[in-house]
Order: sequence, then C-alpha cells, then structure tokens
Amino acid sequence: MKDLKVIFMGTPIFAVPVLEYLIKNTNLVLVITKKDTYEGRKRVLTYSPVKKCALENNIDVITPDKIKDAFEEISEINPDIIITCAYGKIVPECILSIPKLGCINVHASLLPKYRGASPIQSAILNGETKTGVTIMYMDKGMDTGDIISMESISIDDNDNLETLSNKLSILGANLIEKTLPLIVKRENESIPQNNEEVTYTKLITREDEKIDFNKEGKDIINQIRAFAPSPYANFILNDKEIKVCKALFIKKNSEVGKVYASKNNLEIGCKDGVISLEIVKPMGKNEMNIKAFLNGIDKENLYVNN
Repeated sequence: MKDLKVIFMGTPIFAVPVLEYLIKNTNLVLVITKKDTYEGRKRVLTYSPVKKCALENNIDVITPDKIKDAFEEISEINPDIIITCAYGKIVPECILSIPKLGCINVHASLLPKYRGASPIQSAILNGETKTGVTIMYMDKGMDTGDIISMESISIDDNDNLETLSNKLSILGANLIEKTLPLIVKRENESIPQNNEEVTYTKLITREDEKIDFNKEGKDIINQIRAFAPSPYANFILNDKEIKVCKALFIKKNSEVGKVYASKNNLEIGCKDGVISLEIVKPMGKNEMNIKAFLNGIDKENLYVNN
C-alpha cells in the first residue's frame, strides 16, 4: 500500500501507534493536529505527540484553527483516504467528500456505545468489564457513521486511564493494519449503527474530578482509576486539594466523610466502607505514598471539606 495517499488527523499519544503504522506502510503525505500548547510552570511551548512523531519522520504537519481552513490544501493533495484518531474536532462535510475511499475514524469504544470525547474514561467510570476499538466511516455526526471493523478487550480491575489507553492504542494500530487493505480493495464491511444502543460521553470537567464520599466505594475507585494519571480525582482535606493517584476500597462500618488516620494508613469513610489511600499528590507537591504524606502532620485533626 505504499502508493496509498493518506492524510492523518490526530493529537494525543493514543494516536501515535496508528500514525507509526501509516508512516511505515502508506504514502502518508500530511498530518493535521492541534496547535502547540504551553505546558508546565515555565510555560514551555510543546508539540502534540502526533506532531512530534510526524516531524521526526519528515512528514509535513499543519495545525489549522478550524479544519475547513485546510480545505484548499487537502483538495490539492487529493488523498485516497483520510484517517483520524483522537483528533478532537468534527471534520466538515466539504472535506469528508474529498477522498475517493472516504474518511475513516479509529474510535476507542465499541460503537454505538460511548460516542464522543471521553470513551475510555467513561468505560472505567461506569464499571465496564470490556471495551474496544471501532473503525468507522465518518459522516457529519459525531461517531455516527457505518462500522467497518471492531475488536474488543477486557478491562482489568487494576486498569486506569493510562494502562487502558495504552492497550487500546496498540489495539487500534493492529486493527487498522487488518482493516485498511480491505478498504483499499473495497472488500470491507459497512454496517449501520444501532441507534437504540447509542450512549454518549462528554468532555471531562473539574467537577467530574471531585470525589463524593457519599457514593459507594466501587464507584469512587472507578473514578480514581478513570482519571489517573491525569487529571486525577481529588478531594479537599483540611482546606487543601489532595489528588488521589491510587487507592483501595475496604468494606467495613464507617461514617461518610470521616477521616481514619494512623501512622501508615489514611482512610476516608464512604457509603459502604472506606477508601484507603495509597498514593496521593498534595497541592504543589509530587506524588508520594501515604506513609510519606502522613509523616509529620497532625493526624488527630484531619477532616474532609464538604
């Protein structure tokens, strides 16, 4: 498929394995990604992982504010196919109509479940035991196009956002490797989604990250897993934000929101037990185990702010 002219759209590290496959196996002529961002306390201008990978492989990159701003450039290239993976913007119809083989998207869920911006986080939050990757044709809706191929994996109890994302990104690259030759030969499936099974996700907000200890322990642990290692679920302890990197649920009698502290353990009461904190990130500090966090603080006067 070295003569297959491809444009790729994507942004985060999740999309890099798919990009790497396309670099090695197709005529990838252009990468479109989001603009560079300022990161860290020193506000360092930083490329997206996709842009970094593309430039390292001498692939042209553009970062338009809006996809339609790139219409003329895309039209002049006249790609055989456009492939997107975690790009984060809806591609307008004027561009969808350009490639003769269409535009396809690599999406991190088993469509039609978990359409939208946060499928991996949502699957963990909802306690799903499996998820997967769907390759689909793009249309004017958000993740509404016909399904070309799909593959599932189990979600392990200890998976968090990072580990599950890594598994799904590799799965996505493997699935595009199987699927793209079929699309080129026009031997692929194209199955309409069942609208009765549709669920949607949304952009994650700061409010979604706040831990409510009135909830059941399993739901709180799922929340901690879903937001680790970024942006982390959090709560307020003695008027200071504590981000929770890792924790366990222990089923036992407790009082909701009550802090149970000892030399080596810090537990917070929830609806049906306690959340035992293992690794935390206090405001303005690095990650640390709970023993290090408890060292030197007043364990008798800890409280959770409501």
